Amino acid sequence: MAVRQALGRGLQLGRALLLRFTAKPGPAYGWGRPERPGPAAGWGRGERPGPAAGPGTEPCRLGLGLPGRYRFFRQSVAGLAERLQRQFVVRARGGAGPCGRAVFLAFGLGLGLIEEKQAEGRRAASACEEIQAIFTQKNKLLPDPLDTRRWQGFRLEEYLIGQSIGKGCSAAVYEAAMPVWPQNLEEAESLGQLLPGKGPEILPRGEEAPAPRAPAFPLAIKMMWNISAGSSSEAIFSTMSQELVPASRVALAGEYGAVTHRRPKGGPKQLAPHPNIIRVLRAFTSSVPLLPGALVDYPDVLPPRLHPAGLGHGRTLFLVMKNYPCTLRQYLRRNTPSPRLATAMTLQLLEGVDHLVQQGVAHRDLKSDNILVELDADGCPWLVIADFGCCLADERVGLQLPFTSWYVDRGGNGCLMAPEVSTACPGPRAVIDYSKADAWAVGALAYEIFGLPNPFYGQGRAHLESRSYQEAQLPALPEWVPRDVRCLVRSLLQREVCKRPSARVAANVLHLSLWGEHTLTPKNLKLDKMIAWLLQQSAATLLANRLTGKNCVETKMKMLFLANLEYEALSQAALLLNSWRAAPRQLL
Repeated sequence: MAVRQALGRGLQLGRALLLRFTAKPGPAYGWGRPERPGPAAGWGRGERPGPAAGPGTEPCRLGLGLPGRYRFFRQSVAGLAERLQRQFVVRARGGAGPCGRAVFLAFGLGLGLIEEKQAEGRRAASACEEIQAIFTQKNKLLPDPLDTRRWQGFRLEEYLIGQSIGKGCSAAVYEAAMPVWPQNLEEAESLGQLLPGKGPEILPRGEEAPAPRAPAFPLAIKMMWNISAGSSSEAIFSTMSQELVPASRVALAGEYGAVTHRRPKGGPKQLAPHPNIIRVLRAFTSSVPLLPGALVDYPDVLPPRLHPAGLGHGRTLFLVMKNYPCTLRQYLRRNTPSPRLATAMTLQLLEGVDHLVQQGVAHRDLKSDNILVELDADGCPWLVIADFGCCLADERVGLQLPFTSWYVDRGGNGCLMAPEVSTACPGPRAVIDYSKADAWAVGALAYEIFGLPNPFYGQGRAHLESRSYQEAQLPALPEWVPRDVRCLVRSLLQREVCKRPSARVAANVLHLSLWGEHTLTPKNLKLDKMIAWLLQQSAATLLANRLTGKNCVETKMKMLFLANLEYEALSQAALLLNSWRAAPRQLL
């Protein structure tokens, strides 16, 4: 029945198309004479537009007066129509042969199938848009600990400082809490805030804090090291503006008064919130204090009033964020995630990177030390990308950075710098494309997540350099790693950008692999089954969200998938999966 309907529709379209191509044009169609377009059609001699052509002139139709390739198409179809008409004349006289019927049948059937495929694609795209709209509204972030204190937390004196969490090449991070109590006990427990009489003002260095159900220090303060930015707030914010890219809407309100700070045009972008991206809750400048361990851990960057040999300025930038239990590197040292859990962790990184790409931001410093981890009630890790000090977030250039000289900053962590970045050579018209650079770094980090050494770290024969490695040199992931993941990692680490999937397509591959493993087999990988599966996943995810809340990692991931659902990217992911699963195992 479906073939008959497609054939009937195709014959109808075929007749209409042939008549439209072969009918003699007349004034009713707004055409001129077929062989020689005249001024009536808005064209002069020699097929060049004349002065009469303008916005009000009706456009020429179906190849008349168009460039040569369109005329060739029209003439070819007209020739086919003439042959078919001759065949029909012969048939009308009783002498029709099978050739004409076969040609016309194939032509009509082809048109019908093409139209049916396009209609099917439109229905699928419409379904994806409706699902996306539902989950975009449902996928709201949980409130931040400081949301109820809109005009508080903009002075360092308002915080209790705990132990040092860590330090990097440009900042030190400390535990912190605000001794400004909520209205009632329930609110305090939900926010993990300090209660009156609980928690020391400053924990002595080396002394471990207890691990209560609600953390004693729910916040973290990052103190930037100010060597060259000067001591004025404006100069500090300008120099360290990249750190403010993930800042929340009110993070700078205290520094600039009751009106939320508006970033200057052409400056760094303000990143929309995302569950896999860190949020800066407060950002302010203050005098550099002598925090625990400062004279031992970073004496050289202190101001001279705190250390005689210090080179730092007396004022610097402070960023307040949520306190996460550990970094990805620390988590992987203590835990060996299962293959399915490691796949979910890689997927979370791809979701975060996709959000950055959609916002026109490149992180450019992805590594396990810059990825934070928190655990849900079942101990499943949730990954958050942090530390945007090296990011590219310029509204003027987007993800295409002009590379005019070696002085242009290409980002941090040269070991995990994508090939198109590490091999770039400066020039007057040279541009570095960062649209898939972070996705490449996720492919390299996947080795660490699955328990293997990162091939782009270390020394020796096993060490690879992004500038010169070949895909054949990439170490094979173990057999216990899912086949889809092994194929995706190799695809993400392709040297050529055009062969590398985008972060969105790569994330969809893992979503389909995780949640549709039994449903979306190569034989069942069809559009109607895909849409039915998406509707089923939508209903199940909505129900799970009502029952388990938003703290379940699997539910949060499914909601992210459905909130970012796009038919084109989903189709590309499905095609990739189908090709990998259909390929012989020895080729992968």
